[in-house]
Amino acid sequence: MKIHGQDHDRRSLARHAGDLAAAGGVRLVELQDGVERGIRVLEFRSGSGLAFDVLVDRAMDIGAAEHGGVGFGWQSPTGFRNPGLHEYRDEDGLSWLRSFSGLIVTAGMDHTLFTAEGDASNYHYPPKATTWNGLHGRVANIPARLLGYGEEWREDGTCVLWCEGEVRQAAVFGEHLRLRRRIECDLGGDEIRLHDTVTNHGSDVTPHMFLYHINLGWPFLEEGVRVEAPIARTLWQTDSVGEQGSDHLVMDPPTPRFVEQVLEHELTPGPDGRAQVRAVNDRLGMTVELDVDLQAFPAFFEWMHLREGGYALGLEPSTHHVAGEQAARDDGSMIWLQAGESRSYATAMRVHR
Repeated sequence: MKIHGQDHDRRSLARHAGDLAAAGGVRLVELQDGVERGIRVLEFRSGSGLAFDVLVDRAMDIGAAEHGGVGFGWQSPTGFRNPGLHEYRDEDGLSWLRSFSGLIVTAGMDHTLFTAEGDASNYHYPPKATTWNGLHGRVANIPARLLGYGEEWREDGTCVLWCEGEVRQAAVFGEHLRLRRRIECDLGGDEIRLHDTVTNHGSDVTPHMFLYHINLGWPFLEEGVRVEAPIARTLWQTDSVGEQGSDHLVMDPPTPRFVEQVLEHELTPGPDGRAQVRAVNDRLGMTVELDVDLQAFPAFFEWMHLREGGYALGLEPSTHHVAGEQAARDDGSMIWLQAGESRSYATAMRVHR
């Protein structure tokens, strides 16, 4: 491993320091103030300059993230709000926006995208003919059961920092889905690896939709940041794209009263079925790269929230296209998980300096 410009293995690190924490590691802490009070956080430090927070009580999503002191994980005015304060059906289903912050905010597990009411006959409970879902579903506001975390030395002499947990979304006469999430990064490395498996632990066939809202913010995000992606074509865009005319490949500065722009792109996969999408800050000499499996996530959205005070760029791999839940049910593209069936997702983010 290369740490601070020097090659190290387990023995050489032990010769220089009595604790691996001198180089990097994972530490469990708890936030204690305001709307964030009670949130458990796993602080990762890779020793390369990469540092990020895993929010255990918010579906093990990633909150703040930085490299070499430059933050790139978006932090909104909501803070990392305790899910106990969440009102799922408030504000006509848009209350998700009161808890929306961080580098990665997961959407799902049975619903993503805008509010929708779907048939619930698959649960065989006559009083529950339909199921109502708010914006991007429930999972982001469910605490995880922490299964473990720490540092793991491999036979090749490298050290992996890791954490693992389980998020359970369940109801009597409803869905019983569990997300098993493992997050890894190498000591001395610049890559975050996300391994997710969603399993239907219920006895009824259950719909499954999944999306990562990956959000980049200031100071990394600024005027002139470029988006590089293998875009074959743009399938859909909000009316605001034409009305405002902001370029989706080169970012404008923070803009008063900017109306969010969303585009759905069709990405061209590489030979391995994956694609890389990059945001490049030439002034800082820094690139944040998303490496996504297009077989698992056939849809991809770009979210531009360039309004002053909330400045963000979102990269969103998704299992479903923008038309949402009802359209997926109608056209047969809805994923239905049988009892005991699983779907897995392997995604990576890298920082290049």
